Amino acid sequence: MENHTMLQYFEWYYPNDGSLWKKVQQDAAKLKEMGIDSIWLPPAHKGMDGKDSTGYDSYDLYDLGEFDQKGSIATKYGTKDEYIQAIKAAQEAGINVYVDIVLNHLGGADDHEPVTVRKVNPENRNEFISEPFEIDAYTKFTYPGRGGKYSEFKWDFQCFTGVDYDARTQESAVYSIQNQYGAGWEDVLDTENGNYDYLMLTDIDFRNPAVREELKRWGLWFYQTAGFDGLRLDAIKHMPADFYNEWLDYLRAETGKELFTVGEYWSPYDPQAMLDYIDATQGRMSLFDASLQANFSRASKEGEQYDLSTILDGSLVSVRPELAVTLVENHDTQPLQSLEQTVEPWFRAHAYAIILLREAGYPCVFYADVYGSAYTDKGNDGKDHEVTMAALPQLEALLQLRKAFAYGFQRDYFDHPSCIGWTRSGDEEHQGSGLAVVLSNGEAGNKRMEMGAEFAGKIFSDYLGHCDREVTIGEDGWAEFFCEAGSVSVYTLKAD
Repeated sequence: MENHTMLQYFEWYYPNDGSLWKKVQQDAAKLKEMGIDSIWLPPAHKGMDGKDSTGYDSYDLYDLGEFDQKGSIATKYGTKDEYIQAIKAAQEAGINVYVDIVLNHLGGADDHEPVTVRKVNPENRNEFISEPFEIDAYTKFTYPGRGGKYSEFKWDFQCFTGVDYDARTQESAVYSIQNQYGAGWEDVLDTENGNYDYLMLTDIDFRNPAVREELKRWGLWFYQTAGFDGLRLDAIKHMPADFYNEWLDYLRAETGKELFTVGEYWSPYDPQAMLDYIDATQGRMSLFDASLQANFSRASKEGEQYDLSTILDGSLVSVRPELAVTLVENHDTQPLQSLEQTVEPWFRAHAYAIILLREAGYPCVFYADVYGSAYTDKGNDGKDHEVTMAALPQLEALLQLRKAFAYGFQRDYFDHPSCIGWTRSGDEEHQGSGLAVVLSNGEAGNKRMEMGAEFAGKIFSDYLGHCDREVTIGEDGWAEFFCEAGSVSVYTLKAD
């Protein structure tokens, strides 16, 4: 089997010029050549901010850039036809396409209505701080611009658990909607803020059976329309796990497809929460390894003070490797974003070596590390900040290493706080495969590691070109491998 790699094909600040779907078509063949086997595309539906929306503020799930709604026909990324063409182009190039599913909330309602609510303490959502009273809530989604095409379902307050705005008084707060399906929040696993069912905008109520049926109908329509290969599920910690159990079972049964699925359960400092979610969903989906990403961020900021031998501690990939999607960065962790948790440029090659060249996990590469990014946005201080994220120069080489060399038995040497390494012994299927990795977060380092007796007398050199000394494997299959200060070196068989 070949090693597979996913690419998150967007970043938060991608320009709102409708060009992304066309760019997929242009780039597909080159991405495959680079070593990319699947791409995760951003939400394709119309958001409440129209062409300025990233898609995470879902307005109309059926509008893939087809209807004149929220001030535009196209979404930020392009039109429906361009989206479908982009998926086909990627698949024709041999790349699987994973689509982004945002079902926790809706935003940008078409009208408000009188709704009975109770105000809650935003820091303890289980604590009601008012008796029931009436507000005007933006909970009516009727989609006049779509005119009932694809679905005539109309959303109202019976479809939602909470809102954050009263149009009558123009007050912002967290309001728990009192409807026939419940007077409080839904049961979710995450206990931050007491109960983290409510995240933002108008929170969908999955206790309403009509909502569940509509979202299942939509999911099947989306598959039949776009023909994708897999799914990325947004904000799952804010939703009851049993909804996605039912939804995924339905979709897989109706399509007859496996539909690889990865969920965003972002709890970097509570790895047990991710394991609890895996138990609740009985392994139906993979999860992003938020804990490993947090380790990368910390290691990059602490430099030599960070104990590299602990880099995998608490990670999902260390305990459930078959369900771990590993990553270095994403659209939420990039500078000035809501979950900002950056990995400093000097450490990105180290982090990518760890996710791309080891046996365990399904690695996901970030768009900005391939293409770079430059943008200006407001920080927490209210001031504008200019950000430049440079593309990672070693990334293409690391992807080629993964595709051609990172196979076979793995031996780990995580036995020093500032210099670690591992070897892969290669396999018969991939001629010339096998490698040795050494990385340091301090001084120049070296590591005596075993490649295997079958490599005795063979000469290895650093594929990345960071270290110019060649290494000859001893008769016993062992050798001393080197790396420069604060650097990473990957040794492969020297070409004859």
